[in-house]
Amino acid sequence: MESTLVTLSNGLVIAGLLILVGALFPLRNLIDQLAPGPIRKKWYFQSILIFGFIIGYLVYAIYFWRSATLIVPFVFFFGAAYVWLTINLSLQTSMDIRRSMQLEQENITDPLIGIYNRRYMDKRLEEEFKRAKRYSQPLSLLLIDIDFFKKVNDTYGHPFGDLVLRHWGGLILSVVRASDIVSRYGGDEILVITPSTPPTAAFALAERIRQHIEMHKFILSNDPNLKYVQFTVSIGVASLTPEIDQVEKLMKEADQALYRAKDKGRNCVIAAEEVMETVIPITNTPSHTP
Repeated sequence: MESTLVTLSNGLVIAGLLILVGALFPLRNLIDQLAPGPIRKKWYFQSILIFGFIIGYLVYAIYFWRSATLIVPFVFFFGAAYVWLTINLSLQTSMDIRRSMQLEQENITDPLIGIYNRRYMDKRLEEEFKRAKRYSQPLSLLLIDIDFFKKVNDTYGHPFGDLVLRHWGGLILSVVRASDIVSRYGGDEILVITPSTPPTAAFALAERIRQHIEMHKFILSNDPNLKYVQFTVSIGVASLTPEIDQVEKLMKEADQALYRAKDKGRNCVIAAEEVMETVIPITNTPSHTP
């Protein structure tokens, strides 16, 4: 009977020791998934504690190898099982959260350009429009289009056109603020939503984007005789006014401004105010008294 208890006691200690060693592998995977910071440091501390437990188990096994006591071995075994289960559940939770965030990001991101897609753009534009109206804050839109993009595809092929689109999104992101929302509006058009941005600041931002893209050199890797290609963009700018009571009206003004920029010769920035002055000339007429 005593030999059976000794065997069971030793088996529980060995099993607990192996479980703790096994817990180190998912713990390493968990730490690798975490960004540098306080939480990651705490899990590093957890690994140190596990190593301490392992040493404690070994010391106990050496000094009490022939002990018939089961209370401590049972505590060791279930304690090790608890540590292993906690780490694996934490790892699974971390993986599920990461997978969920990745799916959410893919759901709102354009797969080609790497910026927000039209679905997300419609949602954010509605939110920013309501917020600007509610708190009487400025809001501006920049509608950007690559000049003669069809000729790019016809001349250099669609793969190079896709390459231009991918780099184009990155170029715009490098100029705008972190609070601005950059999304694909359709085809080769990109919409930039600029919260809390008055018309003059929005026009200045659009001009910086235009100049930045105009100076950028796109490497044409499939043509050894041509080192690089440069492109230009046309940009329409529209800003929220008290008269605009719907998102569609604000978008229409941006679209009309972009059309005016193309009609003017492209590679320029046109504000919606300029379009209105062109359609309805502002003149100073003398007042008449009866």
